[in-house]
Amino acid sequence: MARIAAGEREALRQLYDATSAKLFGVCLRILSDREESEDVLQDVYVTIWRRADRFDSARASVMTWVSTIARNRAIDRLRARGPMAYAEPVDDLEIADGSVGADTLLEAADDRNRLHHCLGELDDRTEQVIRTAFFEGVTYEALARRMDAPLGTVKSWIRRGLAKLKGCLQS
Repeated sequence: MARIAAGEREALRQLYDATSAKLFGVCLRILSDREESEDVLQDVYVTIWRRADRFDSARASVMTWVSTIARNRAIDRLRARGPMAYAEPVDDLEIADGSVGADTLLEAADDRNRLHHCLGELDDRTEQVIRTAFFEGVTYEALARRMDAPLGTVKSWIRRGLAKLKGCLQS
């Protein structure tokens, strides 16, 4: 470190060769980004070059001192990202709110409008039996009693009405 403090580039090169892999690992573990870790590592060696005269072998080994510089620089870079650095990008999040999507609601409204239009195309009796059976949940038997008509006739009205609805809805 005394040679680096004296401005010997070869001493810095030797220190780099001996410590760069470990210091890069320290930066990468903290930052989780290879390019950013490389930038911080360069900054670490610039700091070592400028502050080599502050190294005190009585307080720490060379490896401990340079590792501390690397760790602190990486943490500083991490803090510079701000609090949003830890958040996932909004585009990557899948937030399910359980509600029906707008496109589904629009399609349902369109389908409902088409169904009501097609029901309006039926004769009144057929429209009434289909609405009563399917929208009110009345059984065919109860509907036959209500309409005072044979069960088979009510079933035929509904079957023919549904066939007309299907044709109307498909067009």
